[in-house]
Amino acid sequence: MPVNPILRTRAAARVCVSAFAALLVTACADKPAADDSAALSAESPASASPAVLVEPEEGEKAYFANIRQLTFGGENAEAYWSANGEYITFQSTRDGRSCDQQYVMRADGSELTKISVGGKTTCGYFYNNDTRVFFAATHHADTACPIKPDPSKGYVWSLDKFDIYTSKPDGSDLQRLTNYGVYTAEGILSPDGKTMVFTSTKDGDLDIYTMNIDGTNVKQLTNTPGYDGGPWWSPDGTKIVYRAHHPRDSAELAQYNELLANNMIRPSKVELFVMNADGSNQTQITNLGGANFGPSWTPDGKRILFSSNHSNPRSRDFNLYIVNLDGTGLTQITTHPEFDGFPMFSPDGSKVIWASNRNAKSEGETNVFVADWVGK
Repeated sequence: MPVNPILRTRAAARVCVSAFAALLVTACADKPAADDSAALSAESPASASPAVLVEPEEGEKAYFANIRQLTFGGENAEAYWSANGEYITFQSTRDGRSCDQQYVMRADGSELTKISVGGKTTCGYFYNNDTRVFFAATHHADTACPIKPDPSKGYVWSLDKFDIYTSKPDGSDLQRLTNYGVYTAEGILSPDGKTMVFTSTKDGDLDIYTMNIDGTNVKQLTNTPGYDGGPWWSPDGTKIVYRAHHPRDSAELAQYNELLANNMIRPSKVELFVMNADGSNQTQITNLGGANFGPSWTPDGKRILFSSNHSNPRSRDFNLYIVNLDGTGLTQITTHPEFDGFPMFSPDGSKVIWASNRNAKSEGETNVFVADWVGK
C-alpha cells in the first residue's frame, strides 16, 4: 500500500499531528551550531515562487474561492497564521532536505525565511504579539534527522526527541523552552496569548499539558491510557479540541504500551474529543473510524474543522470536514482524491489555509494552499 499521507506531511500529530505527519528519514542536510543558546544562523529572506491560482475540485466551490498555492516542491505542512494574519509559519522539506525545517513567510508566499537550525522540526506558532515563534525541534539530541522506525513494525510513527524552542520570526535569538528530552511538541497558543497547550511523553504516556509561555506552571490535562494529542484552543479560550485513541481492551493496551516503550505509536485510529480548558469534561465528538486529526475551530467556536480518511480508512484520501461539537452536522469540504489536512481559519475568518497533495508535480509532494472561505 502507498505510504499514508499522514506520514508524508508531518504529523502527530497538528501532529502538529501534528508532528502527526512526517516522512521519517535517516539523514539531514542541515548542520546547526552546537550551542542551543547561540544566535540562529537563519537563511536570508528570499522571494518564494509567486502564488498561483488552482481550480477547486468538484463540490468545493460551495466552500472555497480563489484557491492559491503558496509553496512549490517538497513536503510543506502545518502552516499556521500569525495573529495579525500577515505571516505564516510552516514546516518543509523544500530544497531537497531530508526532514522538516521551520520557515516563516508572508501570507502571499513571499519573503521566505528558514528559522530552524537542523535536526527535525514541527508545529510552529506565533506568539508575543507576533514578535516570536515557538516550534518543536530535535537538534539538541542530534543535528541529523532522526532514524526512521523499524519497518517490521508496520505503519508506525516515531516519537522523536522534540523539545520546544522559540525565536524571533527572522530566526534570531533561538532559545530552548522545555528540557524534557522526550517527545514534546504540538504546541498551540491560547487566544489571550498567555498559555501554550502541547503534547508530551514526559510522564510516560502521550498526554496533553498546558504551561505559561515562559515554560512555567505546567499542568497535565489528560491521563487516560492511550494517545491524546493535537490540542487546539477554542476562539474564546474556554475549550480545547484534540485527537485521541484510548485502547479498549488489555490486548490493544499491551500493543500500545509495547510501541510506546520503543518511542513509537500507530496513529491510524484517532477520533476527536473536546474538553474544558482545565481538562475537565472530556467528551468524544466523532466516532467515524479511520484517522480523524488536525482539528481547529470555526471562527464562531461552534464547530470543528478537521481532516479525515474515515470514508476509506486504508487510503490516502484525506479530506477536510466540519462537524458540530456534539458530533452532528458532519459536512465534507474538500473532495481531492488524495491528502488535504492541517486546516486553520485566518484570524478574521475570511480564509482557510491547509496542506494538500493537489496540483503536485511529483508523487508525495505536499504544498500549502489558502482559499477565501465562502461556506457557512
